[in-house]
Amino acid sequence: MTAGNSSRDAAGVRVALPFLPVLLLAAAIVYDCLTPVDFTAAPLFTAAPLVASFLYSLRGTALTAVVAVLAVAAIHLAFGVMSNIDTTTELLTVSTVAALAVLINVLVGRAGARLASVRHIAEAAQLAVMPQPAERVAGLDVAARHEAAQDGAAIGGDLYAVQDSPHGVRLVLGDVRGKGISAVSVVAVVIGAFREAAEREATLGAVAQRLERALAREAGRRRDLDSFEGFTTAVLAEIPHDSTLVRLVNRGHPAPLLLYDDGRLRVLEPRESALPLGMGELGRWPERADEAALPYGATLLFHTDGLSEARDRHGEFYDPATRLVGRTFSGPDALLSFLADEVARHTGGRATDDLALLAVRRPHP
Repeated sequence: MTAGNSSRDAAGVRVALPFLPVLLLAAAIVYDCLTPVDFTAAPLFTAAPLVASFLYSLRGTALTAVVAVLAVAAIHLAFGVMSNIDTTTELLTVSTVAALAVLINVLVGRAGARLASVRHIAEAAQLAVMPQPAERVAGLDVAARHEAAQDGAAIGGDLYAVQDSPHGVRLVLGDVRGKGISAVSVVAVVIGAFREAAEREATLGAVAQRLERALAREAGRRRDLDSFEGFTTAVLAEIPHDSTLVRLVNRGHPAPLLLYDDGRLRVLEPRESALPLGMGELGRWPERADEAALPYGATLLFHTDGLSEARDRHGEFYDPATRLVGRTFSGPDALLSFLADEVARHTGGRATDDLALLAVRRPHP
């Protein structure tokens, strides 16, 4: 079975699922009408409102529960066995489960509302600290994209920021260990420190050190397990205003890709490996920025491991360098749209990690 077939099968299941309580009721009624009195479809009658409690609204669940109870009563009344002790027990059982199904629906609805409220607040906080960058920054074309691994799960530890500074256009893309609101708080720390450092620090290495110190302060303030064990992989870049160079500092993050306008591609691996941000107590080293030419028409692609570690159903990783070599794109946004669609096809819609992408192109004059 191909990934496309799997996706279609999953979509078919989602379409059919809302009809399951109705099908259970129909099967129960047919079974009770066609079998002897000693046989019972009580399990099907009780299953219908329980399933409905997770699929329907309160009104739909209550309606399913009432139909289940009335159907049991009507069938036994038609067969003239309403006074039978087994019939009374069955009717009581179905009525009790139907009432529980309505209660479950109410409790699930309240919990869902609270979760939605918390998620909305966290998403708003994440958007506040990590707004979408402008499409044009100091003459460079810019595009950014975030793809959640699961629908409705837009809260995570991926981060990016682009800022014009006296030293050129500076940017950061990173991935915080962990998910949820705690990860969003670390994202806020990293981006806040980056925006200040991008303006003040003379070198990209000094920017990285400022982020390291900000995370160390945050870990000391929080003093919890996630803080002590947490880290952030990141790549920082600087594109000076007056040259066709790009400077890079990579702290344990997947290497950026340089796409030329003729389809050639170069992986910008760092000359020396470095630990992620937040692990400075394990070692000290000079923050040396690597340099590479960024000619006109070329595009820099930064990504999290949600791209390079996306797996298909056979466990094969998605290789962006192999997939992109020989291709050209009209702009950064077209490149990111292509990658998002490619990953969705590669994983069959079953991505397990969030995906953050940032592309910067130096347009022809």
